[in-house]
Amino acid sequence: MTKIRVTCLLLALCWTAAVHAQSSSSTAAQSSNDHPQAAPATPAKRLTIEVTGGDKNVAVDSASVYVKFVEVKKIGKDKKYELNVKTNREGIAHIPDPPLGKVLIQIVADGWKTYGQYHDLTDPGAVIKIHLERPPKWY
Repeated sequence: MTKIRVTCLLLALCWTAAVHAQSSSSTAAQSSNDHPQAAPATPAKRLTIEVTGGDKNVAVDSASVYVKFVEVKKIGKDKKYELNVKTNREGIAHIPDPPLGKVLIQIVADGWKTYGQYHDLTDPGAVIKIHLERPPKWY
């Protein structure tokens, strides 16, 4: 008989604790709706590379865009990094969190002359426009 009383008492305590937790969480949710929370961290900047080609400046889709840069270390060898992305149908490629400083941008696309030049990046949200030419005809 005492086991039944102890079990009933424990169930009643658990039930009241659950009801209390639900009511406190609903009041906390209401109070958080009254006060807007701080804005999330600033979104990461991304480098935009627009690739066009030819006399009519058509967008070059599915072009491979390579961004290469070197992380200089004071002790030991420098670390070389390479990012590889493809352009979309509009000829635009986005590089998330680009490195600042001197970077090599190379573009390889079928039917277009390969491009490769060094650029100095000072703004991570910059837009770089690159124009490709047709390769020379072989006779």
